[in-house]
Amino acid sequence: MISRGQKAFFYAVAGPLMRVNGALYRSFRAPRGGPVKVQLGPGQKNYLPGWYNVDANIFTGKCDVWADLRNPLPFRPETVDVFYSHHVIEHLPDLPFHFQEMYRCLKPGGVFRVGGPNGDMAIRKFAEGDLAWFSDFPDRRRSLGGRFENFIFCRQEHLTILTASWLEEVAAGAGFVDLNVRRPAVETGLPEFIDQVVLDHEPEWDPEHPHTLVLEGRKPPTNA
Repeated sequence: MISRGQKAFFYAVAGPLMRVNGALYRSFRAPRGGPVKVQLGPGQKNYLPGWYNVDANIFTGKCDVWADLRNPLPFRPETVDVFYSHHVIEHLPDLPFHFQEMYRCLKPGGVFRVGGPNGDMAIRKFAEGDLAWFSDFPDRRRSLGGRFENFIFCRQEHLTILTASWLEEVAAGAGFVDLNVRRPAVETGLPEFIDQVVLDHEPEWDPEHPHTLVLEGRKPPTNA
């Protein structure tokens, strides 16, 4: 993991450029027709062929669109069929704005699948005293409280605690319907878009007590 100082410096320098690049892409290059599948934040390892992969990392990762996900998304209104992200939204400072942007860009009837650290399960496992459920990433911690702090805040990289009720509130507030917290998290109710190739990017070593909270939802169709 890069330090917070290094990340802050990168965004201070590259942030204005990404804002301009995102606006230019949205105006002149963003797809207008055909199935448009968008992954937000593929990082270094999760690039999905056949998808439009959007990320701020152009140095050690791979992406198709260089843009800061804190800004308006680089797509025109009602042009995207599906948004997908995995362990991204917990890093964003304004979750309601992000969901509003996904809603703006999705076609009527379009869908999303997002996942991030499972705050509900972390709280449950902390209360149960289950040290083994927590890892020692990003810092070596021997205590239950230390590992809980690791999971929730991750060296202050995580800006919100993701719980099912909070995510559902944010998504419903943006206008989404058919909200579904996936249990088990390694399955999907959107097989027309989320196939096994996508699910293979979501390793979960304890499916019964998942470390990732996954929410799927849909933008109402025009005639809803």
